[in-house]
Amino acid sequence: MASMVPYDRYTRALRNWPFDEFDRFFDAPFAALSSTNQAGFKMNVEDAGEAYVITAELPGVSRDEIDVELNEGRLSISVDKKESDEEKGKNYLYKETGEWSATRGVYLKDAAVAGLTAKLEGGVLTVNVPKQVEKTNVTKVSID
Repeated sequence: MASMVPYDRYTRALRNWPFDEFDRFFDAPFAALSSTNQAGFKMNVEDAGEAYVITAELPGVSRDEIDVELNEGRLSISVDKKESDEEKGKNYLYKETGEWSATRGVYLKDAAVAGLTAKLEGGVLTVNVPKQVEKTNVTKVSID
């Protein structure tokens, strides 16, 4: 037990590895394939009384690259970001931007279909989903 080194000290010792930057350069193209810490984009859901307000941070994304859909209470926001044609002609050695897609969703049990609004302003998508009056599906039956 005395010869064990805490993990944080071990990683600090490896930070001085002379080929760190070299390794990171060649690992970068494969970093997009491992989505362990990425959710795609940040999304907040707020209960504002008579409606839900959903905000999604989508910097650099245009209106035609976003799809918002409400299907049986499930609100889905999908983004399909495409790289512009003018940038494809450049000769990049390393590039961190490009084409990507992501979908986030949330279940809103009392979401109304009528009155939905969505607005994209300053890289933030805001979707307002009005609530409907909950219908009672339970019928009490008296026993004779």
